[in-house]
Amino acid sequence: MAEELKEMFHRLMSSIEGCLAILVTDRDGIPLIKVATGTAPEQAMKSSFLSTFATSTEQAGKMGLSRNRSIICQYESYQIVQFNCLPLVLTAIADITANTGKLLTLKQEVADVLPMLESAVDLQI
Repeated sequence: MAEELKEMFHRLMSSIEGCLAILVTDRDGIPLIKVATGTAPEQAMKSSFLSTFATSTEQAGKMGLSRNRSIICQYESYQIVQFNCLPLVLTAIADITANTGKLLTLKQEVADVLPMLESAVDLQI
């Protein structure tokens, strides 16, 4: 089952030009699923970086604008799109030329498998 999921995420990553990595992590940044090319930036795939999304999402929610759905960060060479699927976080890392709109469709494309991964996180708690 895990290999089938990895293959699905790999196909999804390959379908978006410029996408370098897709990760599904728990709120602490621990990867449940990780597919990446050899050119994906290692720093952006570290738990310490990935876990900041959950904290940022909680803080943004305190501003009274309701629950945060996603955050897009654009750097000089890369862009990172993170989706709030708490207790899971879906992260896409792409080069700066990748179509951000296409990256934003990722959550819909993996919506069917997220509950299965969420139950794996619930078992760990």
